[in-house]
Amino acid sequence: MTDPFRAAAFNAPVAFPITIVSADPHAAIGFSARQIRGAVLASVAACVLLLWAAGLTINPFARSNIPYYAMLALVPLIRVACARDGRRWSRALADWTEYCALFTAMALTGAVCSYPIAALSEGFADATLHRIDLALRFDWLAWYRLVADHRALQLLGMAAYQCIYLTPALLLGWFACTGQRREAHRFLAAFWIAAIFTLALFSQMPAVGPLSALWKGPIPYMPLSELWQPDLIPPLRRGEVHQVDLGQLRGLVSAPSFHAASATLYIATAWRCGPLRWLLIAITGAMLLATPVEGTHYLIDLILGAAVALVALGCASALIARRRALP
Repeated sequence: MTDPFRAAAFNAPVAFPITIVSADPHAAIGFSARQIRGAVLASVAACVLLLWAAGLTINPFARSNIPYYAMLALVPLIRVACARDGRRWSRALADWTEYCALFTAMALTGAVCSYPIAALSEGFADATLHRIDLALRFDWLAWYRLVADHRALQLLGMAAYQCIYLTPALLLGWFACTGQRREAHRFLAAFWIAAIFTLALFSQMPAVGPLSALWKGPIPYMPLSELWQPDLIPPLRRGEVHQVDLGQLRGLVSAPSFHAASATLYIATAWRCGPLRWLLIAITGAMLLATPVEGTHYLIDLILGAAVALVALGCASALIARRRALP
C-alpha cells in the first residue's frame, strides 16, 4: 500500500459523459446493503482491534481527517440529491459515488491496518526475497540504475505508479454508467479480499525493500515510496510511534506487492469494460513496470501480489455466484 488513499469520487466525474442501460437482467444483482454494511463494519472492527493490540491510536480531531469527514458527509447528500433527480445520469452518479466511497473506505482501512501489523511483526525477509529474485534472474539494482540514469523514465514511472488511484475510478465509473452493479461489487469484493490476504502475508514476511537492503552509498534517485519501511517499522516495533496520522499514511507492505495485486485486479476487471479495455490495460501495464523501482519491490513481491489477486478474484466470483443463486 501507498500514500493515504484519497476519494477518487471527486476526481473525474466528466470522464463518463454517457449512460448506458445494461441488457443483462442479472447485471444489477450485487451484494445487499446489509451485506456491504456488515463487511465494512467487520473491517473497521478488525482494524480497531489491531490498533489496540499494538498500542496505537488515531486522533479523531486531527485536521488531516477533514477530507475523510467531508467525503463521509457528501456521499449520502449526493445519493439523496440524485434520488430526487429524474434525469437518467443521476442513478449512475449515485452509484459511482457509492462505489468510490466503498473503495476509499477499504483502501484506507487496509493502509491503517498495516501499521499495527508492522508493529507486531518480527524480523525482515529481505535476504530470502533477494535470493528468490536471483533464482529468477532478476537484477533489481540494474533496473534501478536504468531509471536513476534517465529523468524521462523517472517522470513516466511516477505518473504510472500513481494510477492506482485513477484506474479504479474509471472502472467503477464504467460499471455505474452501464448499470453493472454486480461487476462493480465483484471488483470491490476482490479488492477487499486481496487487501486481507496481503496484510496476512505481510505479517509473516515484513521487509525493508531492495533500495534499503541492496543499494550502498548515496541514493541518486529517491522513488515515490522512499525509505518508509526502514524508517517506520523499527520505531513501530519499539513502541516509539503512538498515533497513526491519516493524512501521513505511508506504504509499509513490501511482500506481497499490493500495487501488483491491484494491477492484476484492474486488468482482469478491464476486460468487462468494453471500449475502455485497452486504455485501462495500458495504464495498468505501465504501473506494473514502474512498481519495482517506485514501490521498491522485489520481483517476487510482484509475483506474490498477482497470485493474491487471482485468489481474491476467485473468492469474489464465488461470493457473487452465491448471491445470484439466492431467491
